Amino acid sequence: MVLAAGLGTRLRPLTGSISKPMAPIVNRPVMYHILCLLKKHGFNEAVANLHYHPHAITNYFGRGQRVGIELRYSLEPELLGTAGGVKHVSRFFGDDTFLVISGDALTDLDLEALVRQHRESGGIATLALKRVDDPSKYGVVIKDKDNRILGFQEKPAPGEELSNLCNCGIYVFEPAVFDHIPADTFYDFGKGLFPEFVERNIPFYGYETGGYWNDVGSLEQYRIGNFDALTGKVDVEVPGQERSPGVRVGEGTVIADSAELTPPILLGDNCRVGDSVKLVGPLIIGDHSVIEDGAALEGVIQWRAAQTGAGAKVLGGIIG
Repeated sequence: MVLAAGLGTRLRPLTGSISKPMAPIVNRPVMYHILCLLKKHGFNEAVANLHYHPHAITNYFGRGQRVGIELRYSLEPELLGTAGGVKHVSRFFGDDTFLVISGDALTDLDLEALVRQHRESGGIATLALKRVDDPSKYGVVIKDKDNRILGFQEKPAPGEELSNLCNCGIYVFEPAVFDHIPADTFYDFGKGLFPEFVERNIPFYGYETGGYWNDVGSLEQYRIGNFDALTGKVDVEVPGQERSPGVRVGEGTVIADSAELTPPILLGDNCRVGDSVKLVGPLIIGDHSVIEDGAALEGVIQWRAAQTGAGAKVLGGIIG
């Protein structure tokens, strides 16, 4: 299941007119990269819960044909929470072990290794965990040497953290988990279900990943995620063809001979770059964008169909 119902409030104003899973990373929705990751690791069926701007997601992905996954949807007129949303589609999973993954994070985590450790551990659930430099920004997880989870700390103050392992929002569950989630009500994994497991001494485990993970939880992390994808720090599909070292260009894009491009740069499809334009990477320009004569952009992310006027100079901005 792909969790795609959130409001994306920390990415406002970018998420004023789209849901966070549709926020582009290297000109593809972040949820596109999640579905590609599922396909890569052998998951051929998925369901996504929707709430905020649901038609943007359904119009883009359809039944999953873009990535070769059979994709279904669960519309939540009222939010049910992470666990409540999963409970709502419990019939989709039948009696199988299943995976739940955030549709708005950027990762190349080895999902097959996660499932493998889950089966070996024998618990009701396994949580993907990642070591972070600043635990005060995250909910951290405390586990023992056998990877059994013992407890949690929510955004501990610097120096008071008992762990630097954060919860990635990627889980593997046994169907018995539905016995612990109330039906047709708001219920959350982090605030409700997992503390119940600790309190009732129900075995569940953590899987520490060495892969890339970014929760894309702020405008700064959104920028970092885009540029990490552009420079290959996370294993995701980057569109376009490499026209020169570090410069990828989409179909139908026209670049004036007098334009200066300093990589790394991604230009989408059907863009127009005018005379004497200076583009300095890291830089990502969305499909159907126009950069008029004499403009200069550095460290910019420009969404599709945006226009930068003649002579404009933009440093480090996100143009929606």
